[in-house]
Amino acid sequence: MHPQHTILLVDDSPENLQILNEVLKDSYRIKVATSGERALALAGGDEPPDLILLDVMMPGMDGYEVCSRLKNDPKTHAIPVLFVSSRDEEEDEERGLALGAIDYIVKPVRPSIVRARVRNHIELKRSRDLLGRLTTLDHLTGIGNRRRYDEYLETEWRRAAREQAPIALIAIDIDHFKAYNDHYGHPRGDQCLAVVAQALAATVTRPSDLVARCGGEEFGCILPGTDIAGALHIAEEMLRNVVGLNLEHARSPTRPCVSISLGVAALVPKADEPPGALPELADAALYQAKADGRCRCVTKQR
Repeated sequence: MHPQHTILLVDDSPENLQILNEVLKDSYRIKVATSGERALALAGGDEPPDLILLDVMMPGMDGYEVCSRLKNDPKTHAIPVLFVSSRDEEEDEERGLALGAIDYIVKPVRPSIVRARVRNHIELKRSRDLLGRLTTLDHLTGIGNRRRYDEYLETEWRRAAREQAPIALIAIDIDHFKAYNDHYGHPRGDQCLAVVAQALAATVTRPSDLVARCGGEEFGCILPGTDIAGALHIAEEMLRNVVGLNLEHARSPTRPCVSISLGVAALVPKADEPPGALPELADAALYQAKADGRCRCVTKQR
C-alpha cells in the first residue's frame, strides 16, 4: 500500500487505538485522537487525513456528532469516515451511514476485514481525488481552472470571515495578448499562456496560495491570511518573473517582451459580505493598472 496515505484513528480507549494501530501501521501513517474535539482539529489542519476510523461511543462529543461536523465543514466534508463501534444494532449502523459515513465496522475488529475495507476505501478516495483534480484543472496551463478558483475563493472567504483574518487576491492579465495571438498565431499563444502560468504559479510557495487561470489571458491568485503589503510583494515578484522570461512580443506597445498587469486587493470580510467583493476590488485595481500604462501593479483598499 501507499505509505503516504494517512489514517486518523479516533477512540477514547488507548487499548482500542493500540489494536487498530497494530493492524494498520505497516501500510499507513497513523494519527490518533482520544476525543472528538481533537479529531476535528486534526482533520481540519494543514495535513488532513485520507481516512478517519471513528469510534461511536465517546464521552462529551460522540462519534455521530464528530461525523456530522466533519460533513458540514467544506474543508473536511470529503474525508471518508468509517465508524468502528461495539454497537451492532441496525439502527446504529443506519444512523452512521445517514450522517455520511462510508462504512461501519463492529467491534471486536477482525484485522483482515479492517485492512481490506481500509484498503478499498483508500483506493476509492484516490480515484475521487484524481477525478476532482481533473475537473478543476486547466489542461492548457496545468494550473487550476475557473471552477477551482471560484470554489477556493468561496471556501477561504468564509474562513477569513469566521476568523476575521485578511484575505488577498491578485487579478492578472497578459498585456496585449490579442496582438500576440494575431502576430504569432494561436499555437505560440497557447505556449505563451502555459509558460506565463507556470511562472506565476512558481512565485507562490505556501500550500494555501492558489494561482488559477480564470479565462483567456486572465489569471487570479488567492492568498489567504495575507494583507495588502504581503500581496503587493507577491505581485511585484510575479511581474519580475514574467518579464524575466523575455518572451518576445513584437506587437506590444508597452515593451518588446511579454508583460502582465496586476490588480492587488485585500480585505477582512464583513459579516455576511459576499466573496465577490474581493475580485471586484482587485478588478478595479487591474483596470487602473492598464489605464496607467500596463506592466505594473496597482493596489486597492477600502
